[in-house]
Amino acid sequence: MINPVPIPERVLVTGADGMLGRDLSSRLQTAGYEVDARGRGQLDITDREACVGAVAGHTIVINAAAYTDVDGAEEHEADAWAVNASGAENLAHAARATGARLVHVSTDYVFDGAKVTPYGVMDQTSPLSAYGRSKAEGERLVRAAHPEGSIIVRSAWLYGTHGSNFVRTISRLYRENGTLTVVDDQRGQPTWTLDLAEQIVQLLGVEYRKGILHFTNTGSTTWFGFAQAIVENLGGDLASVHPTDTAHFPRPAKRPANSVLAFDGEHMSGLPAMRPWRAALDAAMGSGALD
Repeated sequence: MINPVPIPERVLVTGADGMLGRDLSSRLQTAGYEVDARGRGQLDITDREACVGAVAGHTIVINAAAYTDVDGAEEHEADAWAVNASGAENLAHAARATGARLVHVSTDYVFDGAKVTPYGVMDQTSPLSAYGRSKAEGERLVRAAHPEGSIIVRSAWLYGTHGSNFVRTISRLYRENGTLTVVDDQRGQPTWTLDLAEQIVQLLGVEYRKGILHFTNTGSTTWFGFAQAIVENLGGDLASVHPTDTAHFPRPAKRPANSVLAFDGEHMSGLPAMRPWRAALDAAMGSGALD
């Protein structure tokens, strides 16, 4: 008797025209999933009825749609809230109604940075910024709306091929100016979106349906250390990268001094930690993906 060919799971990816969404869509297709990739033009997640229609017929929903302008959210908090909180809730309600598993991508900025050790998956959120507040509320609403089938994936300091990001900005500024001054009192985990996408794809293959996970490249550094690594990979002079502190580089939105995420939840999913941030950066820049 010939065993039937398994029917591939149908995955809806929201925010599919973004930096992470595009990598997710590509990796899912490579892994054999049937992918319905929708950017803002194809699905406005702030429209609840549109979410119901879009989720129908899918077994998995990955929400990579987000309002990500951290500083802009200070003046436009309602806009951030509509996407990051209400929009996420809309998808959670729709996923629960059909029994789909929801993977909701969140951020390290849900924490205030006062802790000196890495933040665990169950640490209390206490965001400093409007963006962080909207993302923390999104987490709460998602879990309330779909408690048995939602997974919160927090990540941090994303960079990738498909969009503007710190790596591209630092590379451009160094080539233009030959010198840089970068804050050295904010610590986090640079994470390549291609690695994050791969980790999420691996997550879909295990029996894990609810909870919070921290997916970042491992290790940590400051923005100054991150900039030094970028310049080193460009073959530049590390002495031309100078440290400063946040007080000398004010921004509209407050950033946490420490937003390093611990991996204390990964044992629940059975997935290994992602590779070190520097190895990922070297691979990304070496491949030409960020040129």
